[in-house]
Amino acid sequence: MDETQRRGRRIMMSAAEVDAFLRERRTCRVATVSPDGRPHVGALWFAWDGSSLWLYSITRSRRWADLRKDPRISVVVDAGESYDELRGVELSGSAVFVGEAPRTGEPCPELAEAERIFPVKNFGIEEMPHDGRHAWIRLTPDTVVSWDFRKI
Repeated sequence: MDETQRRGRRIMMSAAEVDAFLRERRTCRVATVSPDGRPHVGALWFAWDGSSLWLYSITRSRRWADLRKDPRISVVVDAGESYDELRGVELSGSAVFVGEAPRTGEPCPELAEAERIFPVKNFGIEEMPHDGRHAWIRLTPDTVVSWDFRKI
């Protein structure tokens, strides 16, 4: 993961700050590329395991279809209302589909951590619910860019 950025080094988050921020936030915006080249952006809940962002997406969504054809993905997680409160992280790379689609709960050791974190963080429950409509996408970012305007 490339943790350097050319602009804004003064307001860049440290690796520990990025990790803490991604663990605490719930909603991200996911950008994909449609077959005609147009971007598509949608909000989604996520889990962060310290090295990968896990997205639990509806398999009949435009996002899913876009990523099946072109795995390039960018995700933004941000917070703040006023200018001097703005902070966030952009993660970019290639999407990887993990587990069965749609997810029914078949044993998949690779999903153990994501399915431990996600239901507690997003639903306040211990066990991952499977509705037969969602499946997992993993983003292990090639590039991470962060900003924290509170440092200005």
